[in-house]
Amino acid sequence: MNTQEDDAWGAPDYAEDDVGFPANDDFAFGSGELEGILDADAAFPADLDTPFPAPDDVSAAQSMTFVPTLDAVADQPIPRIRIRMCYDRAEMASLVEQAAQDRRLGKAELEMEPGGIDAAVAFCASNTSPNLLILDTTATPTELLSKLDRLAEHVEEGTKVVILGATNDIGLFRELMRRGVSEYLVPPLQPLQIIRAISALYVNPEKPFAGRVVAVVGAKGGVGASTIAHNLAWMVAERFQCNTTMVDLDLSFGTGALDFNQDPAQTVAEALLAPDRVDEVFLDRLLMKQTERLMLFCSPASLEREYDVDPEAFETVIDRVRRSAPFVVLDLPHVWTAWMRQTLLAADDVVIVATPELASLRNAKNMIDRVKSARPLDAPPMLVLNMTGIAKRPEIPTKDFGEAIGLDPTVVVPFEPHLFGMAANNGQMLGEVSPQAKTSLALEALAATLCGRQPAPKKKASIMDRLPMLKR
Repeated sequence: MNTQEDDAWGAPDYAEDDVGFPANDDFAFGSGELEGILDADAAFPADLDTPFPAPDDVSAAQSMTFVPTLDAVADQPIPRIRIRMCYDRAEMASLVEQAAQDRRLGKAELEMEPGGIDAAVAFCASNTSPNLLILDTTATPTELLSKLDRLAEHVEEGTKVVILGATNDIGLFRELMRRGVSEYLVPPLQPLQIIRAISALYVNPEKPFAGRVVAVVGAKGGVGASTIAHNLAWMVAERFQCNTTMVDLDLSFGTGALDFNQDPAQTVAEALLAPDRVDEVFLDRLLMKQTERLMLFCSPASLEREYDVDPEAFETVIDRVRRSAPFVVLDLPHVWTAWMRQTLLAADDVVIVATPELASLRNAKNMIDRVKSARPLDAPPMLVLNMTGIAKRPEIPTKDFGEAIGLDPTVVVPFEPHLFGMAANNGQMLGEVSPQAKTSLALEALAATLCGRQPAPKKKASIMDRLPMLKR
C-alpha cells in the first residue's frame, strides 16, 4: 500500500508502471556526476502531482535490468549503518525518530541534533562522515545550494544524503540531483515514506528482489498452526500461481516433510548451522521441489541432537531464502526465545492461529499486543480461528473472541476432522483432497488476502469433488 501524498512531488507515487529517479544510485554527494544525465533538454512534467519520468539515458539503462519500485523494496531491512539527522524543524525530527523505531531500521544507529545543514557542516568537518545524512532544512533554494556546497567539502565519499526541504521547485530538485543528493522530500510526510526512501538507497542493485515473509505461529500447542502454514504455502503457490518457499523452523518436531509426503536428505538445519555458506547454489542443493511453484525447506524433525543456533543465523538464512521466491511462509514452533521473537517481529506478515478456548485467547491476545506494539507502522497480525464448531465442546463465540483480543479473525476454519485426517495420511494438502470444502475455501481466502488477490468465486461442489471425502 502506498501512503505517499499526491501533492508532495519529492515523494512521488512509484506505481508499477512509473519510472522515477533510481534511488539506489552510486553517485557520490557533491560529485556532480549527474551532470551528463540531467541535462538541460531533459523533459519534466509541468504537473507536480505527476511522478517524474527519468531522462532518456536513464530510461535506456533501466530497460536492460530490473529496477525495483519504492513499494517493491519498502519492506527490506536496512543494513547496519550510521544515520545522522540535523534538523531545523522539531516535527521533522519527531517524524524520523518514529521511523527509526520501525523493525526495518532495527540495525541502524541514529543520532540527531538541531541546527540543520550548518550543524551537519560542523559535525562532518571534525568527525567521520556517517553512512547517511538526513538534513531537514527550511532554507530557501539559494541558501540551500550554498550550504550544500560548503557541506560537500567535508563529506566523505560514499555518504548518502537525504534532504527534507520546504520548497516545491522542479529546478531545485534537478539541481540537487546534479549535486549527488540521493533523495529530496517535502512535507506532508509520514514515517513510512521516510523508511521507504532509506530502504531504496540500500537495495543491492545486482539483487534488488526480496520476497514477502509470512510468519505463521500458534497461540498454543495443538491449534493446527503447522497445518495452516503448509496449506497456506500450497494455496499461494497453486491457487494464485506465486512461487513460494515453505520453511519449517520447528527443528525437532517439524511436520513439513510428513505433510508433503517427503523424505528430505538435507534440511534447514544445515543452513542454520552454516549461515555464511548459504548462497543460491547452496539453497538449490537444500531446497526440495514439491510442485512447479512450491519449494520446501524441511526440518530434520529429529531428537538425535540439540540445536543451539545463533539468532542471527535465522535472520541470515531467511534473508537468503526470501531473495529466491516472491513468498516465503515460515512455520514457527510454539516457543518464545530470542530467535523466535526476532523472526516473528521481522516478518512482513504475521498470522496467529488460535482455537476458540480461554487459554488460546489469552495467549493470542498477548502475542497480538506484543506484535502491534513492536510494529506500529505495520498492519496488525492476521488471526485464524481454527477448529471451530466441535460438537458438544463449549466454545468462545467468534464475535466474543475477536472483541476480547481487539482483532476480528481474518478467517474462521471449521472443524473437519475427516478432511484433515485424510490429507495428513495421504501426504496431501486440503485443497487437493477437497477443493470446495469449507476449510479449503477459508484457507484460499487467507492466501488471497496475503497475495492481494480475490479468491475464486465459489461453485457448487460436484460429485467428483466429493468423492475423495466419501472414501473410507
